[in-house]
Amino acid sequence: MHLEEALHILVSVVTISIAFTILYTGSFDITSNFAFNFAQILFTVGLGFIIHELAHRYVAIKYGAKARYRAWTLGLVFAILTSFVGFVFAAPGAVYVYGKTLTREQNGKVSLAGPFSNLLLAILFLVIGLLAPGLREVSSLGVQVNAFLGLFNLIPFHPLDGGKIYEYSKTKWALTAAALLVMLLISPLAFG
Repeated sequence: MHLEEALHILVSVVTISIAFTILYTGSFDITSNFAFNFAQILFTVGLGFIIHELAHRYVAIKYGAKARYRAWTLGLVFAILTSFVGFVFAAPGAVYVYGKTLTREQNGKVSLAGPFSNLLLAILFLVIGLLAPGLREVSSLGVQVNAFLGLFNLIPFHPLDGGKIYEYSKTKWALTAAALLVMLLISPLAFG
């Protein structure tokens, strides 16, 4: 990974973490409560975002393509602005695949890697929260955030992952969406 790509990822992670913290706390007042929530969100959203993007990158490279993450400045600004109105439209950037034309199946698998990684992280956070009661708050947040990120990316329209996955396999799209929806709904039940 090049330094420029790492910087794009870092700026994206911090920006979307600020957006989700504004949404979660209801304000942008820099207080100890905001800082605490930011740290939790940076960990859960950051981990989900980074692994999501790196999963795309890894699978694309596995198929012989070149892949690099690029931040989208307008998407980052929009994430912050929408957080003030009760929803985060998180489109901070994307992994761009180039150097080789991928088949529809390969492109579908590259696209599926991101939301599927969010599903695995949501399951991991659920297990951690159930096994370690002291980590339930951050685990609950980790389940919810990763389920939301995965579901958001499954919206079946281009350029989101969901549009490419839906074209590749409606069954895999539906199964992944259903599993992420279950994770989103189970978190409040599991953690009370």
